[in-house]
Amino acid sequence: MHESSPLRLVIIGGVAAGASAAARARRLSETASITLIERGPDVSFANCGLPYFIGGEIKSRDALAVQTPQTLKAMLALDVRTSTEVTAIDRVAKHVRLRNLASGTTESLPYDRLVLAPGAVPLRPPLPGIDDPRLFTLRSLQDMDRIKAAAVAARRVTVIGAGFIGLEMAEQFVHLGKQVTLVELTAQVLPPLDPPMTLLLEDELRKHHVDLVLGDSVTAFEAGPALACRLASGRAVEADLVVLSIGVRPDTALARAAGLYLGPRGHIRVNGFMQTSDPDIYAAGDAIETTDFVTHEPAAVPLGGPANRQGRLAADHIFRPATTQPYPGALGTAIVRAFAAAAGLTGWSEQRLRAAGRPYRTVTVNDNHHAGYYPGAQPILLKLLWDPATGRILGAQVSGLAGVDKRLDVIATAITGGLTIDDLAQLELAYAPPFGAAKDIVNLAGFTACNTRDGLVTPVDELPADPAVQILDVRPPALVQSHPLPRAGALNIPLGVLRTRLGELDRTRPVVTVCALGKTAYFAARILAQHGFQVSALTGGIRAHFDPRSPAKLPAP
Repeated sequence: MHESSPLRLVIIGGVAAGASAAARARRLSETASITLIERGPDVSFANCGLPYFIGGEIKSRDALAVQTPQTLKAMLALDVRTSTEVTAIDRVAKHVRLRNLASGTTESLPYDRLVLAPGAVPLRPPLPGIDDPRLFTLRSLQDMDRIKAAAVAARRVTVIGAGFIGLEMAEQFVHLGKQVTLVELTAQVLPPLDPPMTLLLEDELRKHHVDLVLGDSVTAFEAGPALACRLASGRAVEADLVVLSIGVRPDTALARAAGLYLGPRGHIRVNGFMQTSDPDIYAAGDAIETTDFVTHEPAAVPLGGPANRQGRLAADHIFRPATTQPYPGALGTAIVRAFAAAAGLTGWSEQRLRAAGRPYRTVTVNDNHHAGYYPGAQPILLKLLWDPATGRILGAQVSGLAGVDKRLDVIATAITGGLTIDDLAQLELAYAPPFGAAKDIVNLAGFTACNTRDGLVTPVDELPADPAVQILDVRPPALVQSHPLPRAGALNIPLGVLRTRLGELDRTRPVVTVCALGKTAYFAARILAQHGFQVSALTGGIRAHFDPRSPAKLPAP
């Protein structure tokens, strides 16, 4: 490129990362030649909103088109090429080869800097019957249109995969009045979360008559008047429409053919400035492998928020490299709604930490999303994980009927700021009875973690099977009767009379205290510990492990 010539920027992929890179690039340079190439007919559409248009919550299809090729051209002076495929990248000549999908014509387009934002494509395993026209995946506006049209005549719908998209699709099909079956390979919905954190979601799905088939997988699809989904268990689920939502793979064939370095799962590996192994080629979005914020290890996080920020950062480094800060890494903060319930996570889960062999400690706390005495208080459950050596927060998961997003955002910010469990205990959060509590559940998680670290309580995540361990239920008798503990032989001594009935416990045997939310069990454990008992407390209470709708206290008379 001659020093006086405008920079030629070519962007491949026009949705989240690509459109963000293009918009930022134009705001940084009025002189640059910016070409945005998209294989599909649409650019800059809200792909996270697709399920909600199918189910009718979003009424207008146009609302999903954040920008159109025409508005991008008018607002940003971009050369937008839709329905155009890049067939090859010539890194030596610095050209990309284009083919117009409508006309079939080809051309060669030069670049000075290239941004790859091809995204990811839904997984379609090579199962018998996978090409049946009644089986769909969801990635584009056209996919959305096809599913919405097919749903009109469908009575029975099967969703394969109970991840984020699977849960959203199951919910929306119920809104349409369909008979919904949700099939998931693992023994729980939302596999990225630790199992107890999904109980409320599963309860909510069943409450809305979704047939949950957990711990089972599809082995084949058989055509007939209905499409039969053959499962590994031997069961056959008949459906008029099937949506496959078992994950995505990076769309990186073009990058591979160009000789760019890819990670072990086929993602384009980039540095902190989104540069690939070719410094004149950048990449952003679902197709890339970047780093994990907590561990700084390689990570691939196919989410809309990171994709938009990565596209912006790539443009920043192209046009003002001296002032651009590197990408800090991804937390993987995500949330999903299933009817009245929501759940999400940020940072590392216990499953991932255990699999990676990393040291951690964890507590689970249960409370209401705002002051319990104010009308409308809803249950919320928070699991916190931290580094035992430093106290630094490693991750968290939240589920509940209200306020889940607020707590996830607070803890995502805390992780980003390098805060510890002590810092979490002292966070000053907005409080008024309609919004929160004087001691928010985020503070409670910090308090409980500090108590655990300091040896004031020994939490357990499940009731021990050892019959020598005494299980002490400290809830009021009426609450025990209405929501019994699913474990025979537990002794019920309410907290208020525990000090006067210590003689009913065997001091030579360990004790595990249990209550609805976990707080009363902690109070009881402190009493017993100071009277010489070997005692632990069930973290998160019965609501976290057995009964997600168990009441925190007796109803008012």
